[in-house]
Amino acid sequence: MDSVVRRLVTIIAVIGTLYHLYLVVHPYTPLADLRLSLLDLTQVQRATHVFLVALLGYLLSFVRIKPRHKFGGIPLAVMTVVFMIEFLRLDISMSLKLFGVIIWACTMLPTLVPALQKPSNIVCALFSFLPFVYLVVNYETLIYRSVMPEPWDMIMSFSEILLILGVIFRLSGPIMPTLVMIFLLYNLYGNHVPGLFSNPGFDLDMVLGKMYCETEAGIFGSITGVSLKYLIYFTTLGAVVTRMNFGQIIANIALLFVGRSPASPGRSCSIMAVMMGMFSGSGAADTQFVATLTKPLFEKVGYDKLVAAGVIATVGSIAYITPPVMGSISFIMVELLSIPYSSIIVMAIGPMLLYLLGIVIYNELYVKKQKLPQLEISSLIDFSYFLRYCYVFIPIIFIIFLIYRGFSINITVTAATFLFILFAYADPSLRPPFINLIKALEEGIIGLLPIASAVIAANMIMSMMVISGLASKFSIILMDISGSSILLATLFTGVFSLILGMGVPPIATYVLTSALTAPTIQKLAMLNGIPEEAALLATHMFLFYFAVLAEVTPPVALSAYAASSVMGTDPIKTGVFAARVALPKYFIGLTFILSFSGTALLILPVLQTMHGFEAFCFIAIRFLFSIMAVIYLNVAVVGYFIKSLSIPERIITGICAILLFYPHVNMNIVAGVISSLIVIKNWTDARKIKMTTGILPT
Repeated sequence: MDSVVRRLVTIIAVIGTLYHLYLVVHPYTPLADLRLSLLDLTQVQRATHVFLVALLGYLLSFVRIKPRHKFGGIPLAVMTVVFMIEFLRLDISMSLKLFGVIIWACTMLPTLVPALQKPSNIVCALFSFLPFVYLVVNYETLIYRSVMPEPWDMIMSFSEILLILGVIFRLSGPIMPTLVMIFLLYNLYGNHVPGLFSNPGFDLDMVLGKMYCETEAGIFGSITGVSLKYLIYFTTLGAVVTRMNFGQIIANIALLFVGRSPASPGRSCSIMAVMMGMFSGSGAADTQFVATLTKPLFEKVGYDKLVAAGVIATVGSIAYITPPVMGSISFIMVELLSIPYSSIIVMAIGPMLLYLLGIVIYNELYVKKQKLPQLEISSLIDFSYFLRYCYVFIPIIFIIFLIYRGFSINITVTAATFLFILFAYADPSLRPPFINLIKALEEGIIGLLPIASAVIAANMIMSMMVISGLASKFSIILMDISGSSILLATLFTGVFSLILGMGVPPIATYVLTSALTAPTIQKLAMLNGIPEEAALLATHMFLFYFAVLAEVTPPVALSAYAASSVMGTDPIKTGVFAARVALPKYFIGLTFILSFSGTALLILPVLQTMHGFEAFCFIAIRFLFSIMAVIYLNVAVVGYFIKSLSIPERIITGICAILLFYPHVNMNIVAGVISSLIVIKNWTDARKIKMTTGILPT
């Protein structure tokens, strides 16, 4: 049975990936004249996408059952029981109510009884056809019944919601579906919540209609559309790069630029992470790739295992903010803010480079303090190797060119994917077997499943927040907490984002924080002198950045878990070391929201307001102080420059570094002078000791 289902997964996954790839070229084919709903209508395309996620998610869970803690599913099961009881109170036939109970039993009972999960996966996979086929047949009339749905509309909505929650539980655990249920029950019973957060309490039939029948809300809303329009193409690109054997080539090229320094393992994993980040946009996947390839290098030089794992976890997460292929959050921003993707690329460059600089500086100072030995690398990989395979970067250049020429993301990335396939089969030294291409097409959509299911859940949460008006109520609370202070508001939001990120993926963290806190943050930013458009961009980049940081912030840090699984370290301790490595990353995100000067790190807000040499100087000054801040904070964390710093020197340098991050020029100058004097003193003391003893001090 397992082998049959495994083959079925491969067939459906390949068809699913090809379906999405075909959607790119469909408008230019003769079939476009037929106006087929599966190929031409947004609502049906999104429904097809959701159907494929549910169907493949359940079939994949049958083949690869992930053990879940027996208590993890209890809150979800209890809340869905309440949901089911409300459904049974609806004025519909007994047969539909009985069908609703069966759906609940198949999707949720296995969360309490793990032994039922395997057979239930097959049943749920079959049930996933029902709401999909019903929507395809009735899509023309469904949109007119979103407020007053018919009985069959309600049972299909009830089924679709439970099927999605069930597949998310199986793919990613209980936290995300539990969050969805909290928001759903809040909409139903908000009239029992006291104070500001009270709402009228909405009827279940209205909620079911909104979730299933509306085109731009509920399950099939614009955020779900991001997964359909963008994410599937990037996961397919990443799978093609890996299966066409370009991953190892990229890793070997990275080794060319690091030399034999003791710092080379850290340098090489940083370069690899950036290179792979250009293609993948997935932090955990990037971390796994880098960890596997660089583990022997770290062991040869003698890095502490936890430091090595922390460096790897930190550089892995950089994939989310590495242009041109950034994480899924960037495409949510495109939809929510209605701005070009090229604008987000420009704004991400500065924070990404500072993030990378922080990792590199920490690595360099660490190896000097520990006096680690030189790295021995193969002499077979030389510059001719780079010349031989430098064509691997042509698709990336191609993506950037097409994006700035105004082509859509799906066309751009699909063209780059086909370029990689063409290069792989045109190069005699590669020419992978055809099965590798099939595997790449299979993994294109399989790799999307956890992300896509989280995106769909985020769309459901967003829709329910809109119905209840929760976002405006939360904004009032945030304004009261912060006392109209942008610093307090951003600190609160940053911590809230990190805590939320412990349980949900970055994309869901961003969707929730942007809905709940963005209006208040933007308002406070404008009160602090940031122009309206710049405040909007800076607010969402701040939320984007902190959603990404949750990947490497303990105790639940996906990149840290990925690194620890390869390096053989404790995941919690790895998360702690990942937080220490490049500690400046937590301050970079605060900088560009605190004042208009701080937005210079994003470049674009300044260019929209200033021009010419004035804009250049404004941006250059902010980057200068930020670079100093990154360097000096790492000096304080490692406690070393040319020789070890004393405890008071480390404390003063650390405080000055934090003040350098704060976008206030006069404060920056004072902090820069003080920290520079400490570093210069460290350097002169080391020189005196060396002149006296002939030995450089530690």
